[in-house]
Amino acid sequence: MTDVLAVANQKGGVAKTTTVHSLGVASAELGRRVLVVDLDPQACLTFSLGFDPDALDHSLHDVFVRRESVSDVACPVPGVPGLDLLPATIDLAGSEVHLLTRTGREHVLERALQPVLDRYDLVLIDCPPSLGVLTINGLTAANSVLIPLQCEALSHRGVGQLLETIEDVRAFANSDLTVRGIIATMYDERTRHSRHIMEEVEARYGIPVLQPPVRKSIRFAEAPARGKSILQHAPTSPGANAYRQLARTLLEMSAVAGTVG
Repeated sequence: MTDVLAVANQKGGVAKTTTVHSLGVASAELGRRVLVVDLDPQACLTFSLGFDPDALDHSLHDVFVRRESVSDVACPVPGVPGLDLLPATIDLAGSEVHLLTRTGREHVLERALQPVLDRYDLVLIDCPPSLGVLTINGLTAANSVLIPLQCEALSHRGVGQLLETIEDVRAFANSDLTVRGIIATMYDERTRHSRHIMEEVEARYGIPVLQPPVRKSIRFAEAPARGKSILQHAPTSPGANAYRQLARTLLEMSAVAGTVG
């Protein structure tokens, strides 16, 4: 069974796109067939993977307006065997208006992905930093949610709101949706504050914080400009090693879930 994970947090700047990119590359390194879906009109994931969103002829928008299928639009990521991208362009902003007019609008991405799921072991969906119809589509298409959480003051305030949205999606669109865990990003192990944020979120919401936390590093800022992940740009860095370990953890969790299912 294909593991479909939505990576969501309505707060921007929490390393959501970096997490999708890095986990996608790390999972491909482990031999998994991976599709990453850029559901954000800003197209940061598409750019970070080395594509120019302004130069693309087709994107997820074309899938949403029924001009193309996922298999027509998805493209291999150069230099990363086993990793494909379903890209975004600014046109995706118009998809939100289009989706609002469609019956069963929250299921459009789920239905579009269905014909290609047997090609992949893992699908990672980069949701936009909002709780609008695009994010709802991502949550409805997924079987689990990963929540990147910046380990800084006030960063966890939106987690409760996201969890309320997840409950709504369970009620009307995807009753099997679960929260796989929180990934602590921009972590500074030197400060008591970062440790406190992690402990408080786990205690307040009862959601596991997956280990290890991802430490702050300038390497994360350097990599996207080169169209690479931190695993390619700085393969021996603590950040790259953290995402490799997180990818192994998710693989183990997926195997257990498949066995239970």
